[in-house]
Amino acid sequence: MSVDYLHERIRKLKNPLAADFGIKKGAIPGHLLQGSPAAAYGCFCRELMEGLQEYIPAVRFSFSAFALLGAEGITQLQQLLQAAKQLGFYVILDSPELLSPWGADRAAETIFGGTDFPCDALIISPYIGSDGVRPFLPYCREQRKDLFVVVRSPNKSASELQDLLTGSRLVHGATAEMVNRFGEGLVGKCAYSQVGALVSAGAAGSIRTLRAKYRSTFLLVDGVDYPSGNLKNCSYAFDRFGYGALVCAGPYLTAAWREAGTDGQDYVAQAVSAAQRMKKNIQRYVTIL
Repeated sequence: MSVDYLHERIRKLKNPLAADFGIKKGAIPGHLLQGSPAAAYGCFCRELMEGLQEYIPAVRFSFSAFALLGAEGITQLQQLLQAAKQLGFYVILDSPELLSPWGADRAAETIFGGTDFPCDALIISPYIGSDGVRPFLPYCREQRKDLFVVVRSPNKSASELQDLLTGSRLVHGATAEMVNRFGEGLVGKCAYSQVGALVSAGAAGSIRTLRAKYRSTFLLVDGVDYPSGNLKNCSYAFDRFGYGALVCAGPYLTAAWREAGTDGQDYVAQAVSAAQRMKKNIQRYVTIL
């Protein structure tokens, strides 16, 4: 699969929303916490996916979040990725921390080149340089895998480094240029590249600039759950046809039961209601043809 499949899913559901299962502490209802944390996490994600499959096109998982639960957590992640594929989702995985070129080589070979972690796309950090990106590109070309490179992250302190001026460019602007360069020659039928950029829902000006400058770069908008993020900011990531971007929502969906003030027995229904509300709110700003 590739970014073309994601576009098909967005067009079909008229909803450019991904559920981010990087579950925060306290988001899992108490009635699920009878066994191990890994089992509870797995059950929670699995039931949410089954409930949301008709409403959203994509899901996102964090390798590190499951790895921190130990060996059982990795097993749960592998099972969830397989289940997500079977349910028809476009599947995004946050890669392990890549702190060296050989770490990137190993991650590319294990995740994109193997079958233990089935996914359509990986999110990686480029801040060790292009050596951390290049090992994944052959799999984009040969196996139709996608890559989302962190250009501007949504956390509060991101500006301390990513918005620094280097010459005439911001650091994250230089990163976006690198992403665009790597994506050349990997543009799909949907007119967007298999090498995309992760951007911040709290940085509207950055999104506007990147969308205008890099027409073929698909934008994965992160941080809509952060205080600085909102759907109006996210709307700047889309092209005039309502494509070219996907919005990641975490607690808005996964912790919707808490916002509703329930005990969590209805967490799937609350997540579905939240997804429908977000779709309606996105459509206030974006028309998907």
